[in-house]
Amino acid sequence: MRKVYLSNTPRQGALIKFLDGVKITRRTETAAVPDTLGRVTAEAVFARLSMPGYHAAAMDGIAVQSEKTFGTSDQNPLILKPEVEYHIINTGEPLPSGFDAVIKVEDVQFLADKQAEILAPATPWQYVRAVGEDVVAGELIVPARHCLRPPDLGALLAGGITEIKLLAKPQVAVIPSGSEIVDPGEKRNKGSIPDFNSTVIASFLQQWGAEAAILPPVPDDPDQIRETLSSALEDFDLVIINAGSSAGEKDYTFSAIEDLGEVFIHGVATRPGKPTILGCVDHKPVVGLPGYPVSAYLSLEWFVQPLIYQYLGLPLPQREKMPVTLGRRVVSEVGVEEFVRMTVGFVNERYIANPLTRGAGVTMSLVRADGLLVIPANSLGYEQEETVEIELYRPQNELRYNLLAAGSHDLIIDLLATALKERDPRLHLSSAHLGSMGGIAAVGRGQAHLAGVHLFDPETEEYNWPYIKKLLPGHKLHLLNLAYRMQGWIVPRGNPDGIEAIEQLADLKLSFINRQKGAGTRLLFDHLLREANLSSDQIYGYKREEHTHLNIAAAVAAGTARIGLGIMPAARAFGLDFIPLIEERYDLLISDAFYNSPEFKILLDIINDPQFQKQVEAMGGYSLRNAGRIIEKT
Repeated sequence: MRKVYLSNTPRQGALIKFLDGVKITRRTETAAVPDTLGRVTAEAVFARLSMPGYHAAAMDGIAVQSEKTFGTSDQNPLILKPEVEYHIINTGEPLPSGFDAVIKVEDVQFLADKQAEILAPATPWQYVRAVGEDVVAGELIVPARHCLRPPDLGALLAGGITEIKLLAKPQVAVIPSGSEIVDPGEKRNKGSIPDFNSTVIASFLQQWGAEAAILPPVPDDPDQIRETLSSALEDFDLVIINAGSSAGEKDYTFSAIEDLGEVFIHGVATRPGKPTILGCVDHKPVVGLPGYPVSAYLSLEWFVQPLIYQYLGLPLPQREKMPVTLGRRVVSEVGVEEFVRMTVGFVNERYIANPLTRGAGVTMSLVRADGLLVIPANSLGYEQEETVEIELYRPQNELRYNLLAAGSHDLIIDLLATALKERDPRLHLSSAHLGSMGGIAAVGRGQAHLAGVHLFDPETEEYNWPYIKKLLPGHKLHLLNLAYRMQGWIVPRGNPDGIEAIEQLADLKLSFINRQKGAGTRLLFDHLLREANLSSDQIYGYKREEHTHLNIAAAVAAGTARIGLGIMPAARAFGLDFIPLIEERYDLLISDAFYNSPEFKILLDIINDPQFQKQVEAMGGYSLRNAGRIIEKT
């Protein structure tokens, strides 16, 4: 029986209710100190031995009786007899009985008869490490609920501790559910989904200090899900069921938990992450995570991480935060707390942040994200150029070297990002696929270092510069050629429709997939339509948009579109046919500040590198005959 959401509970309220209603019983175990890095102590640990356990020399030199050196000076040097009035001693060696100071070897003049001459007195316990200087027997080394660090292990061993009692890691079962779920190594048929979520979930759990076991996938069968959950509860402290948590006909997580125990929360007021289930069976926590990856990972962080840290008795880690300027408007819905993944770059002495794809199923948005913008439930979002605070996934000092590319998508940008990282590990190039027009605007607003552009102007029959002059008058800019590339029709293998001319799209009523408004490829397609005396209304699918050439090819490969306009490497990536149509010029619009930066010089060196150019041309459909040349500048 289908279950609708029981609640739309605010996230913090849901967490409090969950933590109040569940319990993980703490267990302890003993381990050898060298094997305890990152583990949490179950009890306070006190030193059994002192370190050092004897008075030791802190310098190479001679051990002396300090009182016998009093009154020594340059005018009144003191001559010491070996083995009687002094002993040669090395760092770390025990101080001879009756001696209480060390004089550095640099301050001693050894005479021919092994006597030692000194010119200054020694103070008591000079250059001596007293017993227990590092660790004193009986002193506290580490408290209970302490996460052990490398220096802690050294102090424990120095204090005579070789074994230590730890909190046992909480045992967590991860149950992937869904009849469509297959092992990542299995062949993927239409409709099958590889179980990558479980690995990510288990990795987070391990990072937080738990032990995770991934159980075999369970199909969409209420009895099997309930039986698997019941069995897992016998052996594990916490059970996580991934997918099946929403309100669809095949979502059985809710009923499985309800049949065995109690459901506290079904649905939280967040986007993504709404279809989250929080419950318990005999006070053991059970969590139903959404199937969409981003929803699952965020929900895991919101509800499971606090539970594990509560068990370990550790404070919940807090991410670094910092203010950024929004490069684009970010809208939200009142009543829902929204979490937007962001890229961040340092442009013109300020941090600029742009939203990534907001879909709950887009795992790559978390891979590419530098930070997270949390929009409160009472907000409609934020405007472009507004200053907001974001949580950082990467340290702020790393973001100082983030370069932002905007504009038209091209696979060369991805190759440049890799090459930049190899040349200078600090540098990171992230790109926002705004289309050529959007890229020009971003550079003009000081929100991007560079933009890929390929805009053909029918009036002048020139590329890019006519648009740039019109859109950004008075700006100091540089237009650098990156490549000439072939645009053409991306069609199924074998070109089953025999595509040769644009008129066939209308005549055959082929399902077309278009690029977004402002994209150079979109403008090129519109130009081709005008030349053929066709209107956009005659093209089936004209209003269906994608933001990259790879997305266009993916749609054709999946059969959701019959034809698209794009570049050869995208077609090759999906095993599709490519019908060349027109060669265009793809340039980089560079802001003046970036043009004069050390980072640009590294970028230009890469573009001019014959090996890099060879790599690009090997993808097919590219010519780098003028790569690195400044086409225009103001």
